[in-house]
Amino acid sequence: MTDAIATLRARLAASIEAKQSMFSDEKALATFQAIVDLVITTYKSAGRLYIAGNGGSAADAQHLAAEFVSKLARDRAPLAAEALTVDTSILTAIGNDYGFENVFSRQIEGKMTPKDVFLGITTSGNSKNILAALRSCRKMGIRTIIFSGHDGGLVAKEADYCLLAPGNVTSTIQELHIVFSHSLCECVENAMFPLPAA
Repeated sequence: MTDAIATLRARLAASIEAKQSMFSDEKALATFQAIVDLVITTYKSAGRLYIAGNGGSAADAQHLAAEFVSKLARDRAPLAAEALTVDTSILTAIGNDYGFENVFSRQIEGKMTPKDVFLGITTSGNSKNILAALRSCRKMGIRTIIFSGHDGGLVAKEADYCLLAPGNVTSTIQELHIVFSHSLCECVENAMFPLPAA
């Protein structure tokens, strides 16, 4: 067996194990339900979803925003969502003037209201700019969600809801975050745009 095949099998095994662990974790499943309910309530109250993360989690934030604004699986009206990771002028201006730890909190203070909800994605749970974002949200009365890994890190204590991906490897945690994101969007899509009765 080649090293490449062994590596792929190891990553597949870790992914399967993490997903099986999540499948049976009643506390985590209840947290996911509460997150879904919060996002649905936000949209029904004319609120918006704002999402942020760093590195691969920034890409996940943009991916999830695209699913909400465009569609996940079927045609329907757009749902308002924005990734706070995409405007290079804003990111570099805030980073230069106020420090990189404030690139999300400054946007939150300028864009969000208590009708909205913030979703932060961080594999470590210790991203300084996500932590600052959560603290700004708390001051402004904005509800917060975190997708994290490991033990949740510092952000777990600051967020209203923290959903932990099982596993200790970043790649496995990020795979679960995509499952969380797609499942969240599917649940919200179904609630906001129910299919006609057969």
